[in-house]
Amino acid sequence: MHAEVVFTTRPELTGDLGMVATTHWLASAAGMSVIERGGNAVDAAVTAGFVLQVVEPHMNGLGGDVPIIVAEPGRQPEVYCGQGTLPQAATIEHYLDLGLSLVPGTGLLAAVVPGAFGAWTLLLEERGTWRLRDVLEPAIGYARKGFPLLGSAVEVIRSVERLFREEWPTSAATYLSSGVPGTGERFNNPVLADTYVRIVTEAESRSASREGQLQAARDVFYRGFVAEAIDAHSARPVMDSSGRRHRGLLSAADLAGWQPTVEAPVSVDYGELAVYKTGPWGQGPVLLQQLQLLSGYDLASTEHLSTEWIHTVVECSKLAYADREAWYGDPAVVDVPIDVLLDRTYADERRQQVGDTASRDLRPGSPGGRAPVLPSAPSEGVHPAAAGAGEPVAGATNGDTCHIDVVDRNGLMVSATPSGGWLQSSPVIARLGFALGSRGQMSRLEAGLASSMVGGSRPRTTLSPGIATREGWPCLAFGTPGGDQQDQWALGFLLAHLHHGLALQAAIDAPTFHSLHFPSSFYPRDCAPGEMVVEARVQAGVIAGLRARGHGVQVEADWAFSRMCAVSRDRRTGFLSAAASPRGGQCYAVGR
Repeated sequence: MHAEVVFTTRPELTGDLGMVATTHWLASAAGMSVIERGGNAVDAAVTAGFVLQVVEPHMNGLGGDVPIIVAEPGRQPEVYCGQGTLPQAATIEHYLDLGLSLVPGTGLLAAVVPGAFGAWTLLLEERGTWRLRDVLEPAIGYARKGFPLLGSAVEVIRSVERLFREEWPTSAATYLSSGVPGTGERFNNPVLADTYVRIVTEAESRSASREGQLQAARDVFYRGFVAEAIDAHSARPVMDSSGRRHRGLLSAADLAGWQPTVEAPVSVDYGELAVYKTGPWGQGPVLLQQLQLLSGYDLASTEHLSTEWIHTVVECSKLAYADREAWYGDPAVVDVPIDVLLDRTYADERRQQVGDTASRDLRPGSPGGRAPVLPSAPSEGVHPAAAGAGEPVAGATNGDTCHIDVVDRNGLMVSATPSGGWLQSSPVIARLGFALGSRGQMSRLEAGLASSMVGGSRPRTTLSPGIATREGWPCLAFGTPGGDQQDQWALGFLLAHLHHGLALQAAIDAPTFHSLHFPSSFYPRDCAPGEMVVEARVQAGVIAGLRARGHGVQVEADWAFSRMCAVSRDRRTGFLSAAASPRGGQCYAVGR
């Protein structure tokens, strides 16, 4: 008998030289070209990361942030934290005095230190082999000569055209110089290209060594002309999503006082794998909590995407995300009981709250006997249900995120989720060609919470790269854009891959679903208790079964959600594999 053939939207790539999967084909190709020319996985990931800043300007930018997880044989995985901190002047009192109850989702009041450049360059310095000039060459080329503009970027630009023309003239000059561009039109950003080139030129003038140039480049960015331009830009009032004009709080001193950090990830064992995520300054641990809860069920014997399977996963997700709301924050300023939250005994206790019907309550636990504290009066409303929803920005437009996974022949593996600095998040800095991010909107203007606004701290983010090891050897890197949904879609992928034998591409292609039960991390923080969303390819009988169990089920398009990417390495054969989601028509995996 022959094994059943599983048809997928794309072939699953297999080879032994290198694999790159990202959310844009140009970034994937640029990264793979690095491996083919002798670079390692870090060189490739950094190259791809800078290309994404250019070709997905509505998804991330040089003014944004990035968490990165790196693993290689014989060495413990590490997290390179490119999450910038809130300005020192960012206090709850300041925002309340302005008459605000939420941090605006656009403009300058939500800006934090741009951390992506620092993290990428530190990673390249410590774990890469290429020079900054070399890894920036593709990004500079696309910024200077142009690239085919995505239809999704065109939609974003069109939706904020009036705002740009009436309130953000520097953004209009960059994105509307000849009117709203068309899909596939050659688009360039020469000012951004000049910024990259000037950073490289000044860094090379200060040092002859590769490492010295990378250190100098960070100094140029955070204490040189880039910081000076950001400081001046932040002082000018601009229109934001509150409907009023406000100055920013980010200063040159904030940039000068920040540096990227390298830290240990958090992890849990799940079956044969150890799964690694960032600390609770990101939402990554929520995936680990879901795994601990689900370890008490025999998912392998439960039909994949059946009513029982989806109900169990969603109810466990609600418990984990409730803990995120109550407990996650920057461990530098908040006492996060992460060890207890990830403990199996704690999961065993929490699992008892999963019933046969859908819960409509937000139920955080009490790790170590500590009483949870939730934000008061979370708003309720219609949560965005478009592809990539979860990161609302200007008007009715949703921002999103990027993702990168890379593995090379030596087993060096990188997973990164760049985001922020969207073209629609705040006005373009005229002298630099990029916008600041809006990550400050994640912080609550209410004292006593794990996610309270604290100047100089990292706002809790949704960015969530993932890596897994088997017997200490890196075997899988994975992740997706999607705000709060990242660790729901990634969970579905992981469970399908581990429990139901689906290869990477088949697991990515499988229908997705997610809960809207908990408050969104983004302005205006909508939530819909008991509600969930499924792709229409989920069987009608399953949808009916979920509704019978009390779930409010919204059915969206067949291929609506997630832009999962993944790479893997089989230690036994030495083969590498890669896959990327067909959703949105832009993610791509390359390799040989």
